[in-house]
Amino acid sequence: MTTPDTPSPRPLPAAPQAAAPHSATPRPATPLLIDTFGRTGRDLRVSLTEKCSLRCTYCMPEEGLPPIPEAARMTTDEVIRLVTLAHHELGVREVRFTGGEPLMRQDLERIVAGTRAACPDLPIALTSNGVGLEHRVGALVEAGLDRINISLDTVNRLEFAELTRRDRLPSVLRGVRAAVEAGLDPVKVNAVPMRATLPGAPDLLEWALAEGVQLRFIEEMPLDADNTWSRVEMVTAQELLDVLGARFDLVPAGREDPSAPAELWEVVGHSVAGAPAHVGVIATVTRNFCAACDRTRLTAEGTVRSCLFSDDETDVLGVLRSGAQDAEVAQVWRGAMWGKQAGHGIGGTAFHRPRRSMGAIGG
Repeated sequence: MTTPDTPSPRPLPAAPQAAAPHSATPRPATPLLIDTFGRTGRDLRVSLTEKCSLRCTYCMPEEGLPPIPEAARMTTDEVIRLVTLAHHELGVREVRFTGGEPLMRQDLERIVAGTRAACPDLPIALTSNGVGLEHRVGALVEAGLDRINISLDTVNRLEFAELTRRDRLPSVLRGVRAAVEAGLDPVKVNAVPMRATLPGAPDLLEWALAEGVQLRFIEEMPLDADNTWSRVEMVTAQELLDVLGARFDLVPAGREDPSAPAELWEVVGHSVAGAPAHVGVIATVTRNFCAACDRTRLTAEGTVRSCLFSDDETDVLGVLRSGAQDAEVAQVWRGAMWGKQAGHGIGGTAFHRPRRSMGAIGG
């Protein structure tokens, strides 16, 4: 069961939703991606496509997202150049390729290989839904992929088909096992607890422990394309812990590092690869970690987003395509991050949904 010292929810930041570019504070002369609230962007998330092989209800409409014109999407070489620039010029320390579904890019292996060649010491990660991963994970590891997060909300096939609008659970399970067998470490599984799937959350954790993968539950955010998210209906981190605690003895274990979004809980009596097993809970809404956020994001069209919940986008791809040198592109990127907002403000009176859904922005 959960212990009495379960951390209480932290309040949302009181700072306004508005971004900071209007501040009169001059930006210090540093190459890093700093903002006016003292944070530094070191974790780069790159969305490679809006396309996806699933239609998760909390992410995409049933018909999918409007297609991005091919000419507007970053090419293989442009992705590699911008990631390399971020690492060498802006102090980015890790990159994660996302979507949509990045496996929908046939050049994904070339993107990973090119990034590895240009940035030998940069950790490269991938977020995928796992569909078809079994057929490509070997080539991705050979290209230089280090880590992977696979989205999986339930191991109940009927629930999976209803939630994703596709009957592809067996493919995802094979993808998870293939990732482990390919030597990726860690293999993490991301789950969004929903009302319909919450009773099965202990079964998902039981499966993750048996498979030797690290499970992370993420509170649902108002990023669904259908705009049906409700704070009242959302499953909170505490509700999830209560359900898991009915089957497992959970002990708080802190965070892997201060900027890590997941609060870890040791699953007493269980181990993975000889070490104590943990489950993570990412309370994006009720215990937000905005004050420690270290992320910077590129959309598939090559625009910088400083926050998932900001509609402000800065077109660095256009600057690059104009013939600008890396130094000029880097300066534009720095300016975009200097104006990063204090936090998402979900639940506050000033909060507004971003115009683009999760599937269009990248996780």
